[in-house]
Amino acid sequence: MKIEGRNSVRELLKTGKTIDKILIANGMRGTESEALLRDIKKSGAKFQFADKAVLDKESDTGRHQGYIAFVSDYKYCELEDIINIIKSKDECLVVVLDGVEDPHNLGSIIRVCECAGADGLIIGKHRSASVTDTVMRISEGSANHVKIAKVTNINQAIDELKQNGIWTYALELGGGDIYKSDLKGKVALVVGGEDSGVNKLTLKKCDGVVTIPLCGKVNSLNASVATGIGVFEVVRQRRV
Repeated sequence: MKIEGRNSVRELLKTGKTIDKILIANGMRGTESEALLRDIKKSGAKFQFADKAVLDKESDTGRHQGYIAFVSDYKYCELEDIINIIKSKDECLVVVLDGVEDPHNLGSIIRVCECAGADGLIIGKHRSASVTDTVMRISEGSANHVKIAKVTNINQAIDELKQNGIWTYALELGGGDIYKSDLKGKVALVVGGEDSGVNKLTLKKCDGVVTIPLCGKVNSLNASVATGIGVFEVVRQRRV
């Protein structure tokens, strides 16, 4: 896997994960670049300088900003790892994605979850985007700081969450006003795919449905935008 861009490489260094190599474009100057180079040297990661043309050829995104790190493929955690973290907590937030297939949406959602301090993110092995180079770049390296579990069956995962005292709410049309719903305590938000929304059977598994009230003529939001609104409403309620 290639991690591209200053911010993504910087976040990668913070994780302490093994880095195979970092390519740095010749002639990188400025305070940010100098600080990043110091961090790279301090980490002990292998690095080498190369012409920008070499990085352009290696880059999958065309936006490497002079830095490309090479690491092993992303390692997902187990669902049990997330559950074990939240068992001793009075409050927790887990996000479950049911059929989000757009890598850009997944990357944005991961970034939202990290910024909100979510305890974990659950995605499916089927009908779902995976953590790729593109997703890592869109998340600005946030995928290195969020526990992400990849499960075979989303409905079974929801059952396990409920068995461990977590209230699950589908973020979907036709439910109660999210701003009037009680989202304190141990909560999981289930977000559906870009076109189909939350699966009908999955809806039945959830303890409730919460809806973001819309005031315009368009009756739906982008999955990552909806997730951001939902996640930070949970954060807001905990601070009231």
